[in-house]
Amino acid sequence: MAPTIAHQHEQQAHAQVQQVARGRKVVDEVSGWLRVLDDGTVDRTWTGPPEALPLMQPVAPYAAPRDGHTLHDLPGEPNLRVYLPEARAGRLPVVLQLHGGGFCISRPSWLMYHHFYARLACAVPAVVVAVELPLAPERRLPAHIDAGVAALRRIRAIALSSEDDSALLDDPAARLLREAADVSRVFLVGDSSGGNLVHLVAARVGASGDDWAPLRVAGGVPIHPGFVRAARSRSEMEAKPDAVFFTLDMLDKFLAFALPEGATKDHPFTCPMGAQAPPLESVPLPPLLVSVAENDLIRDTNLEYCEALRAAGKDVEVLVNRGMSHSFYLNKYAVDMDPTTGERTRELIDAIKTFISRH
Repeated sequence: MAPTIAHQHEQQAHAQVQQVARGRKVVDEVSGWLRVLDDGTVDRTWTGPPEALPLMQPVAPYAAPRDGHTLHDLPGEPNLRVYLPEARAGRLPVVLQLHGGGFCISRPSWLMYHHFYARLACAVPAVVVAVELPLAPERRLPAHIDAGVAALRRIRAIALSSEDDSALLDDPAARLLREAADVSRVFLVGDSSGGNLVHLVAARVGASGDDWAPLRVAGGVPIHPGFVRAARSRSEMEAKPDAVFFTLDMLDKFLAFALPEGATKDHPFTCPMGAQAPPLESVPLPPLLVSVAENDLIRDTNLEYCEALRAAGKDVEVLVNRGMSHSFYLNKYAVDMDPTTGERTRELIDAIKTFISRH
């Protein structure tokens, strides 16, 4: 039996530990998260507080239902992970999940993503398809945008396939996806840098001029998108770090690894409302629901993005997560144990559900 995508990631992590042990030197790093070695390879073995490790454990797929859904890996270009709700009458809308991690770290199989998107799949209900994105610095932007568009093309090809198309339907997960998905209602959802990708992938699809039918990107939900400017606002400069998961220095380093060589944070990939970006009026975007955390280090830039969308005449709704920090809902233990975090997570899921139901 071929190893699952989650098992492959465990093997890669073990190989990275051995790599460092063989004496290679660290030439650059993001403390706790990744180290660039002198031979150009990258070690992503977590070296920060051990209490964060459980959230990074990969969750293996399961065909037997758990908590109202099944989970399937669909290897390919790119790798996809498919959540299918048990309770469904007819075809369901598709949520294409674009994970965060500053374009440099994380996998969609991690527990931090799994618990939220499994819950979202059942709550909407929707087919949730998580995309395994390339990682910088090995692969810089726009590789991540390319992967998001490729995922949409792959979903479209599966939807259009015939019963005897063995090339596309040789994996049982592809057949399940074909049977369950209404590809005329695809919603892009992404957190942090994945929120950037919601905007960027939607804009790429809208501007491509290609015939995407029957697939249609019906909406997008950027959650705490990693939009920044070279010059920070006063509140950003005075903000406190979000525990071990997010600091402004960390964001700066990730973007230095991820942006095209020589680009600054005012690049359109990280500042789509800035002077270097095309005017938002000219950018074809679907309706958007932007989630902004009240205590996020980049809250001001998130709100600036929302105001720029409104000024450009775009269909945009804003949900403010009161009292919350960046990507709060990914911390399963806080969601389960802290009533306020749990309630804000429920509000976020309810808002996404309502948004999808209207589009």
